[in-house]
Amino acid sequence: MTSSSHVLILGSNSIHSLVPSSLITQVESLLDSHKLEDAFTVADTRRKKLEESIEVDEDQAEELRYVFQRIGFQYFSETMFEDAGKLLFNGQLDPRVLVSYFPQLRGNLFSDEDHVDVFAGIAEKMPREASVDDIIIFNLVRNYSPHLSPNTQSAPTTAELRKILQERALEMLETFLKKERRRRMALDLDKDEEVEQFNNSASSKGKERERPRSIRAIIDTVLAKIYAQSEKTSELYDLLSSPNSIVLSEVEDVFRETGQYNALCMLYQLGGPENDEKLLEVWSKIVDGVWTDPDIPDPLLQMVSLLMDKRDKALTHKWGIWLLKRDQEAAIRLLTALRDTGGKRRDRERTATGEDLALLEQIELESPAAAKQYLEYLVLQKRSQSKELHNRLALSCIDTVLQFLRQDNAISKLWRAKVSSYTSTSSKAPKATPLSPTTTSGPPALPSFFSYFESTTPESPSKRARLCSVLFLSGSHLYDPEMIKARIVSEKREKILSLEMALLEGKLGNHRSALTTLACELSDAASAEAYCTLQGDVIPPKVAISAAEAAGLDQWAEGLFLGGSTSKSQSGKAKPAPALIQRPIDDAKKKELLKVLLEVYMLDDSPTSAERASQLLNAQAMNLDVLDVLELVPPSWPLPSLTPFLARSFRRITHLKREGQIAKNIASGQNLEVKERTWEPVRLAGALVEEELDDDDDDESGGVFDEKRGLGEKDVVAIVSHDSTTNALGLSEKGSNGIGSGEVVADDLR
Repeated sequence: MTSSSHVLILGSNSIHSLVPSSLITQVESLLDSHKLEDAFTVADTRRKKLEESIEVDEDQAEELRYVFQRIGFQYFSETMFEDAGKLLFNGQLDPRVLVSYFPQLRGNLFSDEDHVDVFAGIAEKMPREASVDDIIIFNLVRNYSPHLSPNTQSAPTTAELRKILQERALEMLETFLKKERRRRMALDLDKDEEVEQFNNSASSKGKERERPRSIRAIIDTVLAKIYAQSEKTSELYDLLSSPNSIVLSEVEDVFRETGQYNALCMLYQLGGPENDEKLLEVWSKIVDGVWTDPDIPDPLLQMVSLLMDKRDKALTHKWGIWLLKRDQEAAIRLLTALRDTGGKRRDRERTATGEDLALLEQIELESPAAAKQYLEYLVLQKRSQSKELHNRLALSCIDTVLQFLRQDNAISKLWRAKVSSYTSTSSKAPKATPLSPTTTSGPPALPSFFSYFESTTPESPSKRARLCSVLFLSGSHLYDPEMIKARIVSEKREKILSLEMALLEGKLGNHRSALTTLACELSDAASAEAYCTLQGDVIPPKVAISAAEAAGLDQWAEGLFLGGSTSKSQSGKAKPAPALIQRPIDDAKKKELLKVLLEVYMLDDSPTSAERASQLLNAQAMNLDVLDVLELVPPSWPLPSLTPFLARSFRRITHLKREGQIAKNIASGQNLEVKERTWEPVRLAGALVEEELDDDDDDESGGVFDEKRGLGEKDVVAIVSHDSTTNALGLSEKGSNGIGSGEVVADDLR
């Protein structure tokens, strides 16, 4: 820098200029004399003069920046950190230069290979120490050695002074970075820096060198570290809440060491989906009590909300299993919220089944109760068609029932009492009234045993478990009934679980055994007749749904007996009410099962069975063959017991016979009417006559046919071609068509 001259001295052979000392020269001279205050006064006076001028001379402004940096580093070298920070800020020092003296805060934000532009004179006068701590130690040694014993590093006085100076240096850096951050935001310097870095990266394309951090990123990251270490939580939250360029990898360890877990979570949330795993880990440690942070009120709820929003299958499975021991309901709700919608339906179902089984195994290791709940979701709500899953749920249901019976003998007594009470009540029930000839069936005297059990048994976990078991064994057709039957038999509970055994026998096709259990052991006429009507199902769907709703088992009814879901659609409108799952009815099989039931009643010697057989004959007369019934009736039966059935059967047979005769006569009359109506059109249509030719005639004519020759000479057989109605009439006429005197015969085509 040079000073301008305003005074010139002219000589005979020369021109002399009176040049005043420049600002830099004055300041350097004062600094060499260690007159720091005078140097600052000179620089500050020039600053005020420059600010008062209308047009700023850039050379003078640059000279002033140099001077401020020169004085600032002199203060910095002598540990007068507060004044040094102000001067360095006025000198617009690059923040990276100052941060480089704080290696514990610098971290990996920049390396020794990165370069910063500084004034040449400033670079020569900058402190040579590697860190601000070294500068402090150097000054302590210079000022107090050898006056303190044993040395300046271990003496209590200098140790305390060293700590104070370190705190002041840190405060100076914080103030400098905050002011520099505001200045850069006000002048929009960060945008210019981004453009410059983009141009530099484009020009150095192909060089394998990491892109240096921006100045804004260095400022924000160092400030975040300072706030965390100084426990300035509110300032840290303000920094994180505002637009920032904090380098996550640089502050993670600092936040963990200082307990700023909420700040760490805020950074992870701002970082995008790639940080979801880390965010969940922090929350999980808060939930387990490994870490504590009062600023995170409900980490478990936040975990569930995040997983619900992200719908990432891997994360959901991992953390859903982890949640099982903390909040089982939340874990099941989370695990059941996923839907796999990719790929073809068949491949998707196959993949989903494999994943469901694998996840089920993991859940079972953590919580068997949660595994059962998840299994119920897969079968009842997700409606999985996997036989493996249905077998597992069937075993789970029956094992729960058997466990109740093993643990509490009172439950066994109660259920046996229910069977005895129902059987005795059924035997004392009033006889059914005679049915009218047009009635095919009537209401039973008692409800089914299933309905009776549901309505009369007190509410308890054992009752709920048995209802679930009966509903599933009745509604599902994918499990292995032989396996469930073997489980019940191995526990010797087939008597007390007669209803379940009847269900299983029906699934296996052992109809006689199932009907014997229902009709004779349980005296459940309603279920026995329903078994015949439903062709092997013991419990009608409507009865099952009614009992499930009364017991609060709506999901079991919807998943097993209804063909759809009652949930709302995506548009918010309610879906149509689900319909019952209907099975095709085979009348032949129904009649066969009724015959088996009648055999079961007649083979039983009890009066109740005889009465039930008589009622069955009266109610199902139209579905039972008279000859089959007569073969089954024992000789001891009184004739009045069969009189209603026989009378109704003969009446029905006679009715069908007469009805057939009437239909036949009506058809004959209609045929005569058609013949009468079509006779005239057929007669007018005429006939096509084809003659039978002899071989001799063909030889005499030389092989040429003469259509005039031979007509009327002898009888010929004519084949008449008419429509199907004409052929069916059997008409004949002689010589009336004017063609010849031969007889025309119309064949009766049937």
